[in-house]
Amino acid sequence: MALILSLHGGYEPLELFETSVGSVIACLGNIGPAIGEVGPVDNFAHLPKVAKWFLSFLMILGRLEVFTVLVLLSPFFWRES
Repeated sequence: MALILSLHGGYEPLELFETSVGSVIACLGNIGPAIGEVGPVDNFAHLPKVAKWFLSFLMILGRLEVFTVLVLLSPFFWRES
């Protein structure tokens, strides 16, 4: 997921890695501030809209737990009995 987020670019490679990994961990864990360019003294405002949407999806995924989302996306769950 950090690799997908890092595709938006705009930073030095080390900053990009730190920011991407930190953002993904913070959003999946719903823990608040991340590390790197989105740390405790900064925010997510400078990220592109696509990155914000992706991080929002990760927040929902982390909040509902991964297994719940996988069950909701499986066709077996929506099959009528």
